[in-house]
Amino acid sequence: MTHWTERGWVRIAAPVALGAAALALWEVAVQALDIQPYLLPAPSAILAQLQAALGGIVQAALATGRNALVGLLLGAVAAVVVAALASRLRWLDQVIAPLVAAIAVVPIVALAPVLQTMYGATSEMPRIIVVAIAAFVPVFITTLRGLRQVRPVHRDLMRAYGATGWQATRMVTLPGAVPFVFAGVTIASSVAVISAIVAEYFGGLQNGLGSRIASAAAQSGYPRAWAYVVAAIVLGLVFYGVTLIAERLASRWAHMPVS
Repeated sequence: MTHWTERGWVRIAAPVALGAAALALWEVAVQALDIQPYLLPAPSAILAQLQAALGGIVQAALATGRNALVGLLLGAVAAVVVAALASRLRWLDQVIAPLVAAIAVVPIVALAPVLQTMYGATSEMPRIIVVAIAAFVPVFITTLRGLRQVRPVHRDLMRAYGATGWQATRMVTLPGAVPFVFAGVTIASSVAVISAIVAEYFGGLQNGLGSRIASAAAQSGYPRAWAYVVAAIVLGLVFYGVTLIAERLASRWAHMPVS
């Protein structure tokens, strides 16, 4: 137990120490080389803006996070449902594969303005749709792969024991697919935040991190723009951490014995 605790502390302390060293080197380099703020503001200037505009930054992060969360949930649920159907219906798999490939290469910078024009400047729906589309692809691919990982011998064994279709799905297919589903959700969680921020650059409500970054940069408030960038990084880490926790909880549920 002691050995594990020491290793845990090392895993936490090492990246923290590395990050602190990088920030210190960044601060010294900006001061020593007289780097202008429009190129790279000092961490101290960014921290000052974080403290000065903390309320607005939190509100912007909540607005972006809300769009990212709703879009992520919609995209993930749709991906799991479509993947489940495609794993059972060969013809659907053949039809959906090229469509998913096409969706995967849709550029956000081209899609966001089109949706913004369709729904209007006061609607959050374009940003949610962009996030849902971006999240759909990784979740669909990993889920479909997970659903296909069930070995025929396991299916035959369930049939031999007279298991129903739901029991076979509950005891074999779903537990085996859970790690694959959350592997896709983990990737999609970061993609969702990025997509939501990028979608905010193209007009609409000026309430999210993306629009605040663009506005601050346009007004030459570079430290303030970087403060919003830091908030975006924190938001992405929160999404990533929550998905890891959800994966552990779902894995425990999937492997619970059936009464």
